[in-house]
Amino acid sequence: MKTVLLFFTSLALLVGLAGCGRNRDAEAQGPTIALVVKTLNSPFFMDMQKGAEESANRLGVNLIVQAADREVDVERQMQIIENLIQRKVDALCVTPSGTTEIIPAILKANQSGIPILIVDTRADVEALEKAGGKTATFIGSDNYEGGKIAGAYMVELLGGAGKVAILEGIPGHETGDSRLKGFHESISVAPGIEVVASQTANWERDQGFNVFQNILEAHPDIDGLFAASDLMALGAIEAISAAGKTGQIFVVSFDALDEAREAVENGLMAGTVAQYPKEMGRIAIEYAFKVLQGETIPEYLPVKIELVKKEN
Repeated sequence: MKTVLLFFTSLALLVGLAGCGRNRDAEAQGPTIALVVKTLNSPFFMDMQKGAEESANRLGVNLIVQAADREVDVERQMQIIENLIQRKVDALCVTPSGTTEIIPAILKANQSGIPILIVDTRADVEALEKAGGKTATFIGSDNYEGGKIAGAYMVELLGGAGKVAILEGIPGHETGDSRLKGFHESISVAPGIEVVASQTANWERDQGFNVFQNILEAHPDIDGLFAASDLMALGAIEAISAAGKTGQIFVVSFDALDEAREAVENGLMAGTVAQYPKEMGRIAIEYAFKVLQGETIPEYLPVKIELVKKEN
């Protein structure tokens, strides 16, 4: 019995050592780059991961992708980044859950000599400069311009007059704030459009349903809805359906997820502003690799946006 036990113990040790050897060999083949997104429970960030994986496979990069369970869990995201810095990854690509909260993590990466690239959501530029931190680049869409596109389309849909509700992202975060600012600027040219409610749904589908259901009860005569993300909009159209108002409210959103595109095709949404998260992920890893090769990269790498509506 002891002989059998000794055999299996030795076998387990050999397998374990072989496994460690493979990991070391993999790491020796290329740099380790981490992509930290807000959550992997969203199709948007799942697409970003796919783009990152494509670049990593092409360049021979060891890719680590991690995220908190919810976009609102800023503290968990900071813990993930801290752990990756301690692990001494070669580069970090981060979509910040908090534009100001990310600053200490950027400073720690700077102190550790780890280049950090910001993706999709900008860090607070003023706070970063004040703290003396630096990032390699920002990769993302112009959310302000996208908000303007959505607002202009809403004005067109309503003929310049009507009651509008807004589902906001997380207050104080650059992505949602910029989209709202652009939307408000565009509809300001139409004094006949009245914003009767503007509430956060924290980027989440179930909150989009609950919040808009409450808004509809308070304002049953709403003509249009701007949601700062597709997930919130998809929740809202479920609330619209439950209220028996399908086809009576113009819904314009942001991100152009596959399900949102389908909703546009089926007439459940009027339009959605397309971003390209897969492209963001691809560019992030590609340019992190360039930085590690000693190349100089631009401070801003823009990713295109466009309005998706039934006609196109």
